[in-house]
Amino acid sequence: MPQNATTGNLANAQRTVIAAVRYTEEHNAPAMALTTMMTLGKGEKTVTVPKVGQMTVYDLVDGQDIVDEEEIGMTTTDLTSAEVGSKVIVTDKLIRQSQPSVFGMIGNQLGSGMARKKDTDVHALYAGLNGGTTFGAATKLLTFANTAGAIAKAKGLKFGDDLYILAHPYSVFALLKTMVVTPGTTYPIPEGPAADLLKKFWPGIRPINGVALYEDGNLSIDSSDDAIGVIAAKDALVTLESLATRTERQRDASLRATEIVMVSDYGVFELDDAKGAAMTYDATVPSDSA
Repeated sequence: MPQNATTGNLANAQRTVIAAVRYTEEHNAPAMALTTMMTLGKGEKTVTVPKVGQMTVYDLVDGQDIVDEEEIGMTTTDLTSAEVGSKVIVTDKLIRQSQPSVFGMIGNQLGSGMARKKDTDVHALYAGLNGGTTFGAATKLLTFANTAGAIAKAKGLKFGDDLYILAHPYSVFALLKTMVVTPGTTYPIPEGPAADLLKKFWPGIRPINGVALYEDGNLSIDSSDDAIGVIAAKDALVTLESLATRTERQRDASLRATEIVMVSDYGVFELDDAKGAAMTYDATVPSDSA
């Protein structure tokens, strides 16, 4: 006897989809995991984030008044969010004739799509950091020397603490070729609140001059085989979330199907332009048979 698409079956399917979407999305957007996270509260439209300038401390002479006054130099940035989403229609016939794993597959596909959307939204901010200043150059390889040079520049420009590098896997391959790596030896991912979300993107190499490097295949490669990554402090960029990724189902009786809708409401922004810079390096497909 054919199985009917009952409400109970759809409820179980919904739970499967939700779990798959949440896991896949959270664990496939490394760029967003490397940003500062903020939440937009209920009833709020924007969040105003203040930023203050640097102050100078002077040598003093005993008995003399302090004559120099410092300006707070406060500026503010208004952050807001926008909705994104996608929809899948699952017919009753598909439910009757498919294994339960079809819902896990749908959840994975929706989650992957949301992850790519969020990841590439963050990538789009890299080129504008530090007034458009770019480390590296087109056609240049991400060698150990170039990586160390970029880190030194970032520290010299006072990008801040907790620096990281995000680069394309093809660029990371060029780096690995110039490093002395003991076969079979990997180093644990640096500890932190996002370590679980970033472990798939950790190439297993020791942090260079204290800076962790991650790889992200969602970074786009241009027509010249170059990719734009980033070196930044975590508070250079911010993700503002108004609604975490949510899935809902709605029955369409005449279509004999159920719509599965996924939505999220968020925005990504520069939080401190002076704490990061784009990194442009070659991302030519490596040879696996040289």
